[in-house]
Amino acid sequence: MIANTHKYEMLKLERQLCFPLYVVSKEIVRKYKPFLDEIDLTYTQYITMMVLWEENEILVKNLGEKLFLDSGTLTPVLNGLEKKGYVTRRRSETDKRDVYIVITEKGLSLRDKAVEIPLKMGACVPIDPEKAMVLYQTLHEMMEKF
Repeated sequence: MIANTHKYEMLKLERQLCFPLYVVSKEIVRKYKPFLDEIDLTYTQYITMMVLWEENEILVKNLGEKLFLDSGTLTPVLNGLEKKGYVTRRRSETDKRDVYIVITEKGLSLRDKAVEIPLKMGACVPIDPEKAMVLYQTLHEMMEKF
């Protein structure tokens, strides 16, 4: 006896929003790799540095929230950046449980090497600018709800 196929319609890969998001995300990160290799950063280190180029220092907890990363993922990223001399850690004077990540001069100077990466990536992503803006807005609306 054949099961009711309509019951399983939503399990088809082609019906899943998560699958194209996963594929595109994975492929975009793959396209970043050669540019990030030139400055010796992983993608996760790169987005971490982007926050620090804006903020100069930030609580580890707030950094994790901003990047949607848990401490188990963020800690090795920060260890790697600290080993490269791009960041340092500083305990809060008022609450020793709070740890700040502070960008170093070396980390700040890395920004000059990274400044061309967004433009290079723009040339690698096959999407019309208007559609890119709609996608950007839609994804950010979704992120705000997580």
